[in-house]
Formats: sequence, C-alpha cells, structure tokens
Amino acid sequence: MPIRPDRVLELLESMVNIYSPTGKELEVTSFVAAYLRKAGFAPELLEVEKDRENLVVMPPGEEPSVCFTGHLDTVAAADYENYGFYTDGDDLFGLGTSDMKSGCAAMIEAFQAYYEDAGELPDACLALVVGEEESGDGTEALLEEYEFSWAIVGEPTSLVPCFEHYGYIEAKLTTRGTRMHASQASESVNAVHAMLSTLLRLTDYLQSEKSDVIFNIRDVLSARSGFVVPDYCEAWLDLHLLPQYPAGTMIYEVEEFIRALFPNEDIEDLLSFVTIRSGYALPEKGPFPEMLRSVYQASGRPWQTSRFPSDSDAILLWDSGVRPVILGPGTLEKAHREDESVDRAQVVEAARMYYELLRTLSAGV
Repeated sequence: MPIRPDRVLELLESMVNIYSPTGKELEVTSFVAAYLRKAGFAPELLEVEKDRENLVVMPPGEEPSVCFTGHLDTVAAADYENYGFYTDGDDLFGLGTSDMKSGCAAMIEAFQAYYEDAGELPDACLALVVGEEESGDGTEALLEEYEFSWAIVGEPTSLVPCFEHYGYIEAKLTTRGTRMHASQASESVNAVHAMLSTLLRLTDYLQSEKSDVIFNIRDVLSARSGFVVPDYCEAWLDLHLLPQYPAGTMIYEVEEFIRALFPNEDIEDLLSFVTIRSGYALPEKGPFPEMLRSVYQASGRPWQTSRFPSDSDAILLWDSGVRPVILGPGTLEKAHREDESVDRAQVVEAARMYYELLRTLSAGV
C-alpha cells in the first residue's frame, strides 16, 4: 500500500504547530494549500469571509457523489505558550491532534497516495473547511457551491463509523436581581444566587428524569460592577440528545420546568434557544454503506457502528440532504483538553482506510 506513515505524521505535526482557532485559520489553510499544490493538486480556495477560506480538491468532470471532509480550525488554546506538537510513546499531543487535524492529515495522505499510485484523482472530493468549532460557516459555504450524496466526516470516532448523530440544543438562561450596596445583600435578590439555585434544580431534574440527555453548564457570567449585589447573571447550556429524541420536545420540557420555577416572569426573558439541531440515524444499507463495510472486512477490522454524541458539521450536511458517516482517528474524550492527544497508529490506519475507500469508490465496485 502506498500510504507513507512518516509523511502523514510529519504533515500532522506541521498542522498542529500552526495555531488555528476559529476565525484565525488563514495560516493553516495557506500551509495546507501549498502542501496540496506541491503534491500535484490544484485546490480551489472557496472564500467564507475575508482571510478565511475552505480548500476543495475536486476531480475533473461531474461532481462526485462522496465528499471527504474535515475542519482545520480548533478551539482556542488553554495555554497559548504550550499548544504545540510533541510525542510521548505512541501518543501524539497538541491542540487539534484529536479534533481533528489528524483526520484532515489522514484524508490528505489518502488522496495523495491515490494520486501517486493511479496518476489521477479519485472519484471523490476532498473538502477542508473552517469555522466548525463555532458557527459552521465553512461547511455552509461549501454546501452553497457543491452537492454530494454522501460524506465521510473525519471527526474523532476511534475509527468506528457513526451512522447516527446526537441532536444538540444550545440554550441561554438569564436571571435578574436588585442592584444595591454589597452590605445590603440580605435585603436584595441576588441574580447569581438565583442562577445557581436554578441550575442545581435543572441539573437534578435532567439527571433523574432525562438520564440519557448529556447536559453541560458551559459558562456562567454575572454583572461585574464592584462592591455591589449583582443584578444580572447568564448561563450557557449544552444539551445533547439521542437521535430519536425530538429537539422540540426537549425544548418544551425545559421551558415548562423553568416556567414552574418563575411563575410570575415572562419565559422569553429567562430562556432562549440559540442553536437547535435534531439528530439523525442512517440505515446501514445501500451501495455506499456496503462499500464501507467491505473495506473493513478486507482490512480485517471488525464491523461495528456507533452514535456520535457531540455537535458537528455533519448535522449541517444532513440538513442539506447529504448523508454523513462520521469516521476518523482520535476520541472525543481526549479532544478540547490541555493534553489533547491521538494514537499514532490510528492516524496511519485512518489514512489506509480512507485510501482503500477511495480505491473502492473509484473502481465502482
């Protein structure tokens, strides 16, 4: 097999050493574009906004039915002085190693190896996008220009294909109180106290009544005005729902719970839903799933599938009519951490699996 482990790992190291939080992807996209040109490709630069571009490698002729896609942006570094690449045994560390520069590097290596071996582009598209960690604007721009039937999304799944995807709700909760001198706190309603009490009750409710919902309190912010009782507090909440759980039902239940706690206040002043994305479940039947299954069987890997429990651009693809299978190296458990890492062997294995899938697609088997 023409996959070169040294090359894909060197590419991953270079990509991780380029700081690329959402909104500041210019340096990494410029680097990857130059890398692709040197490899013999002619990547299209698809503008998302000023100084922010997707990279698209498209074979000549009609648009292919399958797109291999990943995002080049990361979350912001927890420690800007120590986000870079380093190794410890079989583990590769650094911001974006798991989510998801390893997936991007493996896809690039697969396309490069196929091109070197076959002398032509495979019957698939490569799309490296920006903006996934925040707004998904890179994938939205991609979908405005191209149409695909299927997508392989290189998010971290430990190389287990995910045909199902959790839904996601992002909510903002607001509480208010009475601003006054801090020494008079006992005479006032404290917005932070009201928020903490509300969050504890909501957490208890979800844990006892909705144990299959993944609930995260992401940010809690209050008015910062010195030696006073805070009159404002807001919290941002994440709720991840099983694919079959209707997002609308979850919204209604949370609204009713908050309304019961604050019966004399307008629910719209207390609670707003910023992002609402329903999950999906794809059948593991049909030509493309069978093709993917054959690649696993040929490689000797056991065929097992799973659900992707986080939010991702796959939902945007699904909403546009694309059927996304999430499949990549790394794990969500190690993503977005100070010590984010990926297993070296998984990166190489991902490149090999992507390559075999490209070969099978191009052969039309």
